Amino acid sequence: MVYAPKTDPDRSARRVSGKGTLSTADEEPLRTLYAEHAGAPFRYVVRLTSGDWQWAEGVVQETLLRAWQHPDAFEPARGPAGAWLCTVARHVVVDAHRARQARPVKAGGEALQRAAEQTPGEDQVEQALQSWAVADAVRSLSPDHRAVLLETYYRGRTMAEVAQVLGIPLGTVKSRTYYALHALRLALQERGIEP
Repeated sequence: MVYAPKTDPDRSARRVSGKGTLSTADEEPLRTLYAEHAGAPFRYVVRLTSGDWQWAEGVVQETLLRAWQHPDAFEPARGPAGAWLCTVARHVVVDAHRARQARPVKAGGEALQRAAEQTPGEDQVEQALQSWAVADAVRSLSPDHRAVLLETYYRGRTMAEVAQVLGIPLGTVKSRTYYALHALRLALQERGIEP
């Protein structure tokens, strides 16, 4: 089943033009653009937004509006329109993510209450204690498990890269990672930390 966004190209166009209506000449290219190309960017954006369909629909609307407003930005020699629209959609998601990070986080009453009850430095002390407990739990792992976790999580390597660096088969890396995480979870629980 192919999923397509539930956005209305007419509403988006009215919002951009500010006129409330479109001429027939403007309306047809927008409808065609939407009908032919909204599906692929929508599926891509749903993955980028971690399954948030509403956000994805907004991103696809913005993407198609940008494409409609700036058709000269598309260069057919560089690839198909669908790929270009996915690139534009990714830029819209990145812009939205950066904008969210630039704004201060709204704190609810519960977070403010906790902050008011905390003494200065308490959070830093708690964080240091937790870091020591995690380091102790990691030290309790076998050397093979520690090596795999070090390469995958701390150095950010892929499973294939870890296999190459450690000189072991890929399947071994995968199973060691699984069992290392399981052992680490148990070690953390023994120390009173819920992973």
